[in-house]
Amino acid sequence: MSTSQRYRYNSEQLKHILDQAGIYMCACPAQVATQMLELRKLHQYQLNCMDEMPQLAETHRRIADAAERAHAVLEAALDDVLRIEGWDEQSLTMPDGLRALRDSLL
Repeated sequence: MSTSQRYRYNSEQLKHILDQAGIYMCACPAQVATQMLELRKLHQYQLNCMDEMPQLAETHRRIADAAERAHAVLEAALDDVLRIEGWDEQSLTMPDGLRALRDSLL
C-alpha cells in the first residue's frame, strides 16, 4: 500500500460514508470506513518510521504489511456491506430504505 496506490475508496469517499451513516444513524458502514482510515494512518506512520529508523525497518515493514492486509480485508467487506444494503455505488449515498428502517425503529 504505497502512498501513490489507488484505493477502491479514497479518503473523501470514506468520509462521505461516515457523513451519510452519521446523518442516518447507520453505524456499521461508518465503523468499517473509520477503521480503514485509521489503517491508512498506521501504514503511513510505519513507512515514515522505516525512513527515520532504518535499523528497525524489519519491525516497521511487518506492521505496515499487516496494516495493508487488514485494509484489503476491510475494503472487501465494505464493498459487500454497501452492496447488501443497497448504497449507490457512484455517489456512495445511503438508500432511502435504510432511512425508513431507522425511522420505524425510533
